[in-house]
Amino acid sequence: MSYSPLLIRIDRYLRHTGTPRTRFGREVARDPRLIDDLRGGRALRADLAGKVDNFLSARGW
Repeated sequence: MSYSPLLIRIDRYLRHTGTPRTRFGREVARDPRLIDDLRGGRALRADLAGKVDNFLSARGW
């Protein structure tokens, strides 16, 4: 399975901060299954991908 660059950033953020994947999904997208779905191959709409990118960038990721 090939991970997208955004999912790789998310995984690094989760590992480094110890943030549970469900909490990340809730905070960013109000979707606790977001990370599991992405790992399963879900593609993000451009607006949600931008929201995730902004969330990570605001925290230095």
